[in-house]
Amino acid sequence: MKGTICVNLYDMLITIHPDNPQPRLIKQMAECLRDGGVIVYPTDTIYGLGCDILQPKAVERICKIKNIDPQKAQLSFICRDLSHLSDYTKSIDTPLYRLLKNYLPGPYTFILPASKQVPKILQSKKSTIGLRIPDNEICRNILDALGNPLLSASLPGDMVEEYTDPEVINDKFNGQVDFVIDGGIGGIVPSTVVDCTTDDWQVLRQGLGVFEDV
Repeated sequence: MKGTICVNLYDMLITIHPDNPQPRLIKQMAECLRDGGVIVYPTDTIYGLGCDILQPKAVERICKIKNIDPQKAQLSFICRDLSHLSDYTKSIDTPLYRLLKNYLPGPYTFILPASKQVPKILQSKKSTIGLRIPDNEICRNILDALGNPLLSASLPGDMVEEYTDPEVINDKFNGQVDFVIDGGIGGIVPSTVVDCTTDDWQVLRQGLGVFEDV
């Protein structure tokens, strides 16, 4: 049944090795996401909320947790590689491709014009989308198993320091998500956000990544 909680509340916290993710557990995560599940997962920056972008009910669940409107918020996708990323943005010219290839995978979110393949629930009035390719083995393996991008949303609240420890995250979100992945202690600095919707690329948020035009 779509959008239902996948597991017993007591089984929410699941430990996945950050360098050699266990295939059985990765498969379990992908199956839950396909069924409309919501997870908390590690990236190369901070822990985040995630779901399969093709599951509207799961997107709605994340927006409810964050108390936001999906069509007004600037939500991001996590993709597995550049070819996957290019499916969700309009044509990428040579300078922009070189830029993305130089910085990804890494701690960057690039704001790009959205293509028609972006699910309707996530199409903003600005017709833009944030796209990421994190340098994180757990993310990469989940994306390979799932076959679709993950929605990327920060955990709600201002105290980022609270969200470095998966056990603390598990206590905080018990009953609101299906899984909390323990991939080790997370960071406190988010990704650097770069607006590439025009030829004048601009840093909108300075985060972990250092950005210089290439």
